Amino acid sequence: MVQSGWKTLPPQLLLRMSVVVAVLTILMKGGAWWLTQSVGLLSDAMESLVNLLGAAFALLMVRIASRPADDDHPYGHHKAEYFSAGFEGLLILLAALGIIAAAVERLLHPQALDQLGVGLVLSVLSSALNGALACAMLSSARHHRSMALEGDGRHLMTDVWTSVGVVVGIALVAATGWAWLDPVVGLGVALNILREGAALVWKSSQGLMDEALPPEVMDVVRRTLAEFEHPTIRFDHISSRRSGQRLFIDLHMHMPAGWTLGRAAALRTSVEQALMSAVPGLRASIQLLPTDVEAHFDDAKDLI
Repeated sequence: MVQSGWKTLPPQLLLRMSVVVAVLTILMKGGAWWLTQSVGLLSDAMESLVNLLGAAFALLMVRIASRPADDDHPYGHHKAEYFSAGFEGLLILLAALGIIAAAVERLLHPQALDQLGVGLVLSVLSSALNGALACAMLSSARHHRSMALEGDGRHLMTDVWTSVGVVVGIALVAATGWAWLDPVVGLGVALNILREGAALVWKSSQGLMDEALPPEVMDVVRRTLAEFEHPTIRFDHISSRRSGQRLFIDLHMHMPAGWTLGRAAALRTSVEQALMSAVPGLRASIQLLPTDVEAHFDDAKDLI
């Protein structure tokens, strides 16, 4: 029931919550680092700072993406969300470089850790906040098809697993007395952050290049079109793209040349409405052609 409620929460509300949670976790993780002087906890605190910057930028991009279409942007502003994911990915990469520098310095100059108990408690509490919010954001992102929300949610979930690794590293230092384990864990955290940052940048770039709709969505589209197919009615040249929360599909519908324009337009309207009902958020554009007329393209792979 709780998870079902998360799906309906609007992206802007969750991103505002992410900003608040990021501030709280920065204070807690920063305090944990100040008490323990742990490089692992310092890396955790730096990633929380990235969370704050990323959430603030994502909130701005979601607001822009929600603007209606205008003369300069006739297809809307939906792609703005991809910029937030790319920006957050770059921030993650910069934070990882800072963590690596701090960890190398600590490896060269080991230092004993202090007040580990209090530091671990603060880290665990902040991770619990991040984990709860990340679950809510990922659930809502799937429902709203929000790239900005998904990027921030996945970053928060990575932060949770990062914190788990840091806590384990500090516990090992406390148990063994080997101070070098702390910067080694810090390096491991940095590598994990680098991976997440690179993945976010790559995914945002794919969105900006008009990636095709997922295979499962295209299966729904083809099943819907099959309901209207007839020996005298067929569909071809189907192409698709995704722009933020909005999905687009273009295709040709062939029908008898003797049909009146009114009859052909009525059938096209029925097909478009069926497609948009089957796939929420889809915008379908259908070009009418006589049965014996083919549209020719230079690239044969465009044919279906």
